[in-house]
Amino acid sequence: MTMLDDRQTAAPWPTAYPQGYAVVDVETTGLARDDRIVSAAVYRLDALGDVEDHWYTLVNPERDPGPVWIHGLTSEVLEGAPLFPEVAAELSERLADRVLVAHNAAFDWSMIAREYARASVVAPVQQRLCTIALAKELRLPLPNHKLASLAAHFGVVQQQAHHALDDARVLAEAFRPSLHAAARGGVRLPLLECRPLTEWSDSPVTPRVGYQPSRRPNTWRPSRKRPACPYPNPGRYEKEKPLRQGMRVAFSGDTSVDRELLEDRAVEAGLHVATSVSRLTSLLVTNDPDAATSKTQKAKAFGTPILEESAFTHLLRDVAPAEGAVLPRQTPPPSSE
Repeated sequence: MTMLDDRQTAAPWPTAYPQGYAVVDVETTGLARDDRIVSAAVYRLDALGDVEDHWYTLVNPERDPGPVWIHGLTSEVLEGAPLFPEVAAELSERLADRVLVAHNAAFDWSMIAREYARASVVAPVQQRLCTIALAKELRLPLPNHKLASLAAHFGVVQQQAHHALDDARVLAEAFRPSLHAAARGGVRLPLLECRPLTEWSDSPVTPRVGYQPSRRPNTWRPSRKRPACPYPNPGRYEKEKPLRQGMRVAFSGDTSVDRELLEDRAVEAGLHVATSVSRLTSLLVTNDPDAATSKTQKAKAFGTPILEESAFTHLLRDVAPAEGAVLPRQTPPPSSE
């Protein structure tokens, strides 16, 4: 028995499926409300998921570029890049009349919508599709919901993680077989409505921009019982190196992402979420490292590395496996001969 090509479906291609997709990835200065896009890439796909063309641009964020060690884009590189209003029309041409597809689409869409609103332009997007949600609908046997795991499942080789163009390429190549699997199985696509912002006002400089309290004043949040981390603690986080499964991570202060969601993401990636800081803590995540909290004071006393939330969430995308862990096998790229 021969294996069916992913173009072959058990039934005719569903007429209710969209006729075109725009697979998008953006790199940003961070995750908060007033953070900016520093690069963007779009792969346009037809109704069957075949690539029509692709596009990439740098964007001058008019501010500090944020976690350079993640996306590699320094102030010097971005200085001569176009401002978002200068690329908005070209981006619109690639998004118009298509479903926006992204990995964690809520984030990419929110960053794009805010940039359009700042430029006093309405983003031409009506629907979005998150490939994490689609993977769940398809019940793919993934170890986690990172892009690298989705790519490995479909034999897609990533060449430069956190480069918008390569991330968009990887996602486009993984989306096509996902789309065909959904068609074969009669699976509905998890489409969500996009409501563009029509106006924008910058936040005040103080209090700290973009961060919402993870717990309200005068309220109590019970701690949740989490399963023990299955990986040994590999030690402290080292700058410009990836996080590694088993690291003990503590959080302090307000976060832009809901605290419980942030902790869940850390646990899913294989990290140990600690409720306090000790000599064994691998790193402390806080948006206010100068705050006189017990955790920040202990971290400084112990020499524990401290990271801002935006840098931490970027690092969460590619957590290195624990020593001795087996990675999913990736298919080597085809020979050019």
